[in-house]
Amino acid sequence: MTPSPAGLIISPCTVLTHDDQERVGFTQDAAIVVRDGVVESVTSSARAAELPAVEHIDARGQIALPGLVNCHTHAPMVALRGIAEDLPTEEWFNDVVWPIESNLTEKDVELGARLACAEMIRGGVTCFADHYFSMDAVAAVVEECGIRAHLGQAYFSSQGPQGREDSLEFALRQRGAAGGRITTALAPHAPYTVDDTDLAATAALAREHGLPVHLHASENRDQAEASLARHGVTPIEVLRRTGILDTDVLIAHGTGILDRDLPPLASAAGRTAVASAPRGYLKFAWPTTTPVRALRELGIPVGLATDGAASNNSLDVWESMALTALIQKSTTGDPRWLTSRQALHHASLQSARAVGLGDAVGSIAPGRRADIILVDLTGPHTQPVHDLAATLVHSARSSDVHTTIVDGRVLMRDRELLTIDVSAVVRELGERMPALLDRGHGRRIQDYNT
Repeated sequence: MTPSPAGLIISPCTVLTHDDQERVGFTQDAAIVVRDGVVESVTSSARAAELPAVEHIDARGQIALPGLVNCHTHAPMVALRGIAEDLPTEEWFNDVVWPIESNLTEKDVELGARLACAEMIRGGVTCFADHYFSMDAVAAVVEECGIRAHLGQAYFSSQGPQGREDSLEFALRQRGAAGGRITTALAPHAPYTVDDTDLAATAALAREHGLPVHLHASENRDQAEASLARHGVTPIEVLRRTGILDTDVLIAHGTGILDRDLPPLASAAGRTAVASAPRGYLKFAWPTTTPVRALRELGIPVGLATDGAASNNSLDVWESMALTALIQKSTTGDPRWLTSRQALHHASLQSARAVGLGDAVGSIAPGRRADIILVDLTGPHTQPVHDLAATLVHSARSSDVHTTIVDGRVLMRDRELLTIDVSAVVRELGERMPALLDRGHGRRIQDYNT
C-alpha cells in the first residue's frame, strides 16, 4: 500500500540534532519529513527519496537548524530604529523614547510589527516573545504572516487597574490564536514601574488562569542598587515577595542580578527563565551582563533575545548568539565557556524553554512542530568548514539563512519573503513618521526613575 504523501520533505541536508543528554550534534546526508506541520521523522536522504510528498525542498549543501527564538523584544519599535543614539538609559527613555511612544497609534504598531516580522523571518527567527502596546494589532500580523509568537500586553501601575485588566483580557482573548501559533503572557512592565500591589495581583491572576508572566527585572546593576537603597530589597527579591517567582516567569535582561538573588532564583528553577540581549547592554555601557553561567548552574534556561530595535538597532538573534558566546568567555575569563555547541543549545532548546515552548519547538525531532531554517554555508566567509558548530556560531550570519519554515509552511524561500510586502510597509510607515516622532507636546507615557 502506497503511503499518503507527506506535506513536506527537506532533503538532502545536514540536520542539527540533540541526543538524549541534549548534546548538540549533526546528522549528515539526512532528510526531514513533515506531516501536518509536525516533524514526522529525520531519516536518510536515500530513504526519503522513496517517499511521496506534496512539496519537496532541495536542501543540498545546507544545514537545517531549529528556527531561532527571539525571547524578548518590542517588535513595533523597529519604527524607532536609530532615533535615540549614544545616550545613557535615563535620557534614552525620558527624553526620546517615552515621549515618542505617547504618540503611538494602533496603525503604527501594526506597521512596525509587520516590518519586524519581515526582518526576523529573513534572519531565521521563527518565534518571538513580544511585550508592548496595542498587542491585538501585533497578533493580527502574526496571524497573517505565519510566524509564531508569545505575546503580552504591557502595562504600568500609572494606568490604574485598567492596565492590568487589559493585559489579562488580551492574554485570554489571544491565547491559542493563529492556529495555536500564538501563546500569551501577563506583562507588567517592571518592578520600578509596577508597584507591589499590582505585581501581587498579577501573580494571583497568573495562577488563576494558568498564564505565564513576562516582565523586565534587574535590567542593570544601577536598578538593583537603587532598589536596595530605597527599599532594602533587589528587584528579584521584589518578585519573590510579590509571588511572581511562584509563577512561570520570563525575566528580561537580568544583568543586575546579584549574588544574593541566586537563592530565590534557585528556589524558582523550573518556573523561571531569563532572556539576554547582549548588544543593547554594550550600547548602553552597562558594566555587567546576564550571568549566564550562574543561571545555568541553577537550572534556569537563558534564552537569546534582541530587545527592541530602538536600543539594539536590529532583531538579529544570530548576532545575539555570537555575542553571548564571546561576552561569556570575556566575563568569566574562560575560553572554554561558552563553547559553540553550548551557544547552539541556548539558541535552540533553551530559548524554546524560555518562552514556554520547550516541548513543541527548539529541536528537529519527531513530534516537534516543523519550525526549521536552512542555512547556506557556501559563502567565502564560512569556508572551509573544520568545525561546523563554530562555523555556525562565529562565521555564519543571519543573511546565510535561505529558507524559513514555521509549522511546515515556507515563509521565506531562497531569501524571498512569501508572506510580507516589505516595500509597501516601508512606504506607509515612512508617511507616518512626522506625526510619530513629534515631541513638541511634552508628554511621556511614563518616567524612568529607578
